[in-house]
Amino acid sequence: MKTPKLLSLLLALLGALAPAGAARAADHLDPPTRAPLGDAADITDIYAWHKGAGADQRLVLVVNVGGPVAPGVSASYDRDVLYTLHLDTTGDNVADSSVYVRFAQNLAGEWGVQVTGLPGAIGPIVGPVNQTLEVGAVKVFTGLRDDPFFFDLQGFRETLMTGALSFSRTRDFFAGQNVTSLVFEVPMSAALGVGNSISFWATSARIGG
Repeated sequence: MKTPKLLSLLLALLGALAPAGAARAADHLDPPTRAPLGDAADITDIYAWHKGAGADQRLVLVVNVGGPVAPGVSASYDRDVLYTLHLDTTGDNVADSSVYVRFAQNLAGEWGVQVTGLPGAIGPIVGPVNQTLEVGAVKVFTGLRDDPFFFDLQGFRETLMTGALSFSRTRDFFAGQNVTSLVFEVPMSAALGVGNSISFWATSARIGG
């Protein structure tokens, strides 16, 4: 079954900036060094936007991993992978705070998530996947979502062959494909701290490489 698309990604999108000199980036089937399809350590995209205003303004951060996969394929969870969200609020491309995310299974084989360091949260947030975990002023969701990335693969290939731009807004190679989404909503004031801007990037690391 196809999961709901993150429509709000189209709203008030903030630039999610990687640090200067970064050697790797998110990918969607980019050869030749991409991770295997569905690999939980493969970060496909990151998104950030804000909503609300004034004291009620909120920051939403999204890290998509492991996709794209067809409907019916399980989400990408791996207990040996650690995700880190880096937040720079001083403009020097050095993280001023970091959020750590990891997954694990209980004895029944059910997956859960642990999030530590999330701005506005007191202590770790722990709970099952595919549920919105709301603790105080913060929210966390992890689970399958329709891949919001748009790309006209047919138009890309036709452009390469003919030399004429052949892209169409009606062809989306990733339509109906799912990714595992890590979604966080926090108070903007907590995310900013004493800073006045936010840059955001994400990394993944697997035990043993």
